Amino acid sequence: MPYILGLNSGSSFDGVDAVLCTIELSPDGHPARPKFVDGLTVDWPLELRTQIMLAFDNSLTLFEMCRVNYAAGALFAEAVNSLLLKADLKPEDIDVIGYDGQTVYQEPPDRPKNNEYKKSGSKSLVEKWTKGGWPCGFFIAESGVVAALTNITTVTQFRPVDHALGGSGAPLMQYLDFVSFRGDGGPTVTLNIGGIANLQLADADRSKMMAFDTGPGNVMIDHIVKARTGKTYDKDGELAAKGTVIEPLLKHMLTHQFFARKPPRSAWRLDFGAGYADQILEQYKAASTEDLLATLTMFTATSIESSLVDFILPRTTITKVVASGGGVRNTTLMNNLREKLGKLGLDLKVSDEFGLPAVYKEAIKFATMAFAAKRGLANNIPAAGGAESYAVLGKLSMAPRLAKNGGEVKSVANGTNGVH
Repeated sequence: MPYILGLNSGSSFDGVDAVLCTIELSPDGHPARPKFVDGLTVDWPLELRTQIMLAFDNSLTLFEMCRVNYAAGALFAEAVNSLLLKADLKPEDIDVIGYDGQTVYQEPPDRPKNNEYKKSGSKSLVEKWTKGGWPCGFFIAESGVVAALTNITTVTQFRPVDHALGGSGAPLMQYLDFVSFRGDGGPTVTLNIGGIANLQLADADRSKMMAFDTGPGNVMIDHIVKARTGKTYDKDGELAAKGTVIEPLLKHMLTHQFFARKPPRSAWRLDFGAGYADQILEQYKAASTEDLLATLTMFTATSIESSLVDFILPRTTITKVVASGGGVRNTTLMNNLREKLGKLGLDLKVSDEFGLPAVYKEAIKFATMAFAAKRGLANNIPAAGGAESYAVLGKLSMAPRLAKNGGEVKSVANGTNGVH
């Protein structure tokens, strides 16, 4: 049973998670549910974190971004090597590394423009992006650096192929959910609460699946905590628990234009990032930190509830929602969700109960997608993401140790390459 290794730094941007799992192919040709072995998290170095935050605001030059991309790859490689050391494994023990990279920018498909392009009869592939509203994104942590510095074959950049096929490219959790829950005897709804929150309807019949972002997860909560207290997040939702929801603010946020979009839809910092949070801080500067956090925490819970009611419950019968992501550690958020879902007759579970640790599930997702990609298996779900066909998502960088027909490398320290 091969070892696979996954990495993730999500929209919360609160560290790089690394996970070690085992996985095997099932008789139906799809991967079986991965089995978690070990995991760890490494912090972003302050200097690199500061530069990436500038990149989120489009404030780095292209030349600066180039070096940041390689440096981020080096950090991902350090996370891999630390986990190998912890687990007493060697590079040759690992089948593949999978990660998507740190998202710096993501632009969802503009469906009306897509339709206009199709109706125009244009044969220009270039115009899909210059005029047609096709989705795109930019994701850093160079895979060549990771493969070279770990000596393990690496698969990354899972979204561009889906984008080119007209898919939203986000969320991507639906493949792991198909792999993990297709044998559970009926549809399963999963909820991932990272910086952005998303819902997945998993089904053994992939044509019946859904996946879409519900709105903010932790990203705005974390921003306001940092702006008001200097801390990075609201530990256990303790500050929010002391506050009172500001009803006019909650009502206003629920009118955000994002909620007019229909699935498949994806959100990013352009929707619910620092800019939007700063507007709220300015408008409600007299409000207490606790009240602001109570309101934003309820905003996340309410947008999740609304998405379930509007898009999933009308098409299927479910009894539970399986949650994962860093948001499950926010007790106030989980209490809000349990109350709201309880009124819908739904149980709120945590993915740990199914062998998938909630805080590492996104990293497990990328490990599983890489395992599939290396074997040429379709690892997208067109019905969920909107792509026009099944495809193999991910770009592969081979481990240097697997290079064939190489020669002896004497030394490069003296300025000569010494390659024969």
